[in-house]
Amino acid sequence: MRPPPLPWSLATAFASAYTCVAVNRHRRGLTQAYDLGIFEQAVRAYAHGSAPVVPLKGPGFHLLGDHFHPLLAVLAPAYRAFPSPVTLLVAQALLLALAVVPLTRWAHEVGGRRTALVVGCGVGASWGIVNAAADDFHEIAFAVPLLAFAATALGRGRRTAALLWSLPLLLVKEDLGLTVAAIGALAAVQARRAGGSARPGVALAVGGVAATLLTVLVLLPAFNPQGSFDYWHQLSDAGRARPLWSAVLHLGWPPVKWLLLFLLAATAGFLGLRSPLALLCLPTLGWRLVSTNSHYWGVSYHYSAVLMPLLFAALVDALRRAGPQRARRALAVSALVTAVTLPLYPLHEVVMPEAWRTSPRLAATRSMLDRIPDGAQVAASNRLAAQLTARTTVTLACRDDAPAPDWVAVDLTDPSVRAPCAIADTTRMLATYEQRGYHRLVDRDGLVLLHRV
Repeated sequence: MRPPPLPWSLATAFASAYTCVAVNRHRRGLTQAYDLGIFEQAVRAYAHGSAPVVPLKGPGFHLLGDHFHPLLAVLAPAYRAFPSPVTLLVAQALLLALAVVPLTRWAHEVGGRRTALVVGCGVGASWGIVNAAADDFHEIAFAVPLLAFAATALGRGRRTAALLWSLPLLLVKEDLGLTVAAIGALAAVQARRAGGSARPGVALAVGGVAATLLTVLVLLPAFNPQGSFDYWHQLSDAGRARPLWSAVLHLGWPPVKWLLLFLLAATAGFLGLRSPLALLCLPTLGWRLVSTNSHYWGVSYHYSAVLMPLLFAALVDALRRAGPQRARRALAVSALVTAVTLPLYPLHEVVMPEAWRTSPRLAATRSMLDRIPDGAQVAASNRLAAQLTARTTVTLACRDDAPAPDWVAVDLTDPSVRAPCAIADTTRMLATYEQRGYHRLVDRDGLVLLHRV
């Protein structure tokens, strides 16, 4: 019996939509040095056989000292053939859309075509994945399909396949070792209940924890210019480690964390919480809720993308044991979440005419950047830097520790200019460059271009 064409049809449709949104946002100048520019500089280095040294992070900054994601190197051949940030955006779109395939297939086996359609569309249009597809580029694009295949295999009782699908996660990001450990532990429990050997699962669980400790305590500090893991401070208050009781209380406050948890549960139709597969979300939720970084607590950015395949896998798994009425109710809730959140996130830009226009401001920005020759040394503001990484060597305009650039390009109206650089730092450096003899070639509506004569 041939597999139904629905999974690949949906994946193709969502890959096309993700690509349209992401590439168009880059065309409109909405991508940023943090993070598209950073990852492009890393992949560009890999493509030319070099270590991933990223000037946007600082002089000589080795990116494996920030997060551990050596799997990025597999993009090097594609980038060498097509040296553009668009290459990364398209690769991300394809990877994210691939997660639709195993979950839709499994849903078809469990509940037929209608269930497969709800689950497949739910995965592809899920708020977590759509956010990631439209939010520059991030290494977790690799994790989303790997988790989809691993969770599906685990739910179908194919434990060896689940373990093999999860192993590459160790090369995607340091925190995913804990998710790998959770997959191993769940596989061990399954094997024990089925009367099989729990050793492979236990070995993976131990290996996942060991890999996380090795990465965080040894590898990341070894590559980091400061000789440490940069994100310890996000588990402390004012540089002081919090006691255990304080960390536990911090899990539920502020209330935005409850919004995150509610939306995650609703995405799984609430019924998915009955599945053991939902436990695979705990490692990621744990570090997000304990962290002092408020960006991790909400429903924006790309941080929830890795949870989407796990939640839908949990939903499909729970549907197998649910009665018809409860199954229909769960699917309806999940579909409602998709329908309600879809207009709130960037996928709807595909059908917005204004999103495809070239504004006078955008034309002026392009004209300014066209004056910078290929191969130049440039200091730029956040969004402008992402437009230049493919053909120049770019640092951030607000940094005072970077080598003296040939050009300085700044958009003072860029809302993202506050982070990673405060506007005060950017304007201070503009004044410093002018004191050093740089000439203003452009100064119009917040667009500033300086050139060293």
